[in-house]
Amino acid sequence: MTIRVVVADDQALVRGSFRVLVDTAPGLATVGEAGNGIEAIAVALAERPDLVLMDVRMPEMDGIEATRRICAEIPETRVLMLTTFDLDQYVYSALRAGASGFLLKDTPPADLLAAIRVVAAGESLLAPSVTRRLIAEFTSRPEPSAPMARELAGVTEREREVLALVARGLSNAEIAEHLHVGLATVKTHVSRLLAKLQARDRAQLVIVAYETAVVRPRD
Repeated sequence: MTIRVVVADDQALVRGSFRVLVDTAPGLATVGEAGNGIEAIAVALAERPDLVLMDVRMPEMDGIEATRRICAEIPETRVLMLTTFDLDQYVYSALRAGASGFLLKDTPPADLLAAIRVVAAGESLLAPSVTRRLIAEFTSRPEPSAPMARELAGVTEREREVLALVARGLSNAEIAEHLHVGLATVKTHVSRLLAKLQARDRAQLVIVAYETAVVRPRD
């Protein structure tokens, strides 16, 4: 099955390069391009792609706001953010907007193609430097409020354990080994967490875990 991709970047040369890269990779195809956030939304609504490669900084509407609107309108479409700017504020904002991954534009082509496949398959992807910045963002934030803590009211104790391990970056297999349970059991817990917390993917679960203090940066 072909993964359908939209490329959104305000530089035509960059868009063209990404398009060639995607179209020459097995199982991937570009179905549209956009030069700003407004165009990205329009193309995504028209094509309903599996994934949007989204630049952060674009004219008229930036990639973060475009991501927010696309994720709200087309929940099945994943967004992979790409930027030259390795800056803290973009990481948190992009993931809060619904992005499932965040990579720098100097990522090697093979790694970018692998990231497209990972994110399109429903997983989340964060570069190590991005993960550090995400944790740093939470470190600087105040303690979560009581209303936010109440969001976990329907989550079981075991599910909290799984959520904490997801937030620390463990894979399902690693969580299964840590908790001495089967892989299928872990997958069930993760699926229930996604449903109960209305999270799109693991990246969103990480945010919920920190915002509700299930995990703290100093842990």
